[in-house]
Amino acid sequence: METGAITGHIDVAQVVLYAFWIFFAGLVFYLLRENKREGYPLVTDRTDGRVVVQGFPAMPGKKTFLLHDGRTVVQPRPDNEPPLAAVPVSTVPGSPLTPTGDPMQDGVGPAAYALRADEPERAFDDHAPKIVPLRVATGFHLDAGDPDPRGWPVVAADGRSIGTCRDLWVDRSEVILRYLEVEATTPAGPRQVLVPMTLVRVDAGRRRVTVASVLARHFAAAPGLRAPEQITMREEDRISAYFGGGHLYATPDRLGPLL
Repeated sequence: METGAITGHIDVAQVVLYAFWIFFAGLVFYLLRENKREGYPLVTDRTDGRVVVQGFPAMPGKKTFLLHDGRTVVQPRPDNEPPLAAVPVSTVPGSPLTPTGDPMQDGVGPAAYALRADEPERAFDDHAPKIVPLRVATGFHLDAGDPDPRGWPVVAADGRSIGTCRDLWVDRSEVILRYLEVEATTPAGPRQVLVPMTLVRVDAGRRRVTVASVLARHFAAAPGLRAPEQITMREEDRISAYFGGGHLYATPDRLGPLL
C-alpha cells in the first residue's frame, strides 16, 4: 500500500479532489440562485399565467438584508410596479413595444426608469444626502478656471429660452457635477427643474446653456422634486429617463430613420 492511501484504490488526493468538485458545484448553484433576487421571474408574452420564466435553478426564498444605515430590504421584492403603458408593435412573440400615451412619460424605451427607493442616496462617511446643490454643499465650489453658468439663460432644442440656471448640484462622494438646476418659466408659473449635466452644453462664449434633448414646452411636465434641496434615487432615474428619452421622443421626426 502506498503512503497516504486510505485503501488500495482511494488516496487522500482523490478524496480532496472529489470534495472540491462537490463544493464548487454547490457554490455555482448557490450563486446562480442568489443572482435571481432581482429581475425574476422574467416577463413573458404569455398572459394565461401558466408560464413562469425563471430557468434553473428556481428563484430563492425571501431574505432580509441589513443596510449600512440600519434600514432593511427584503429580496425578492413584491411586484408592485404599475402596468406597462406600452403594447407590442405586432403579434409576433418578442416584438418591440411602443408607448400607448405620452412617450416622454410612459417610462418605456429610452425613457424607461427603475423604481428605486424613493429616498436620497447617502454618503458612507456621514450618511447625509450625497447629491445636493452647491448652495448647501459646504466645502465645494467651482474652479476659478471653469465657466460658472449660474445666472445664464437656458435654451431648449427649439431655440427658445426656457429660464435661468439657478444652481448646480454636486455629488459629494464622486466630486462631480450631476445636475443643472433651472428656474423654468411654464404656463403654470415658475418651477424648479433639474437637468442631467451630461445632457447640457455650457457655452462659455455665448454665456448660455443648451438642452438639446427636449423642447421648451417639455419643461412644464418634467419630473420634479419632493424636497427643494435633495433628490431621491427614484427621482434621479425619472429625471434622467425623461431628458434622455427626449433624444428619441421629443419630436415626431426623431422617431424616423436617419437616412
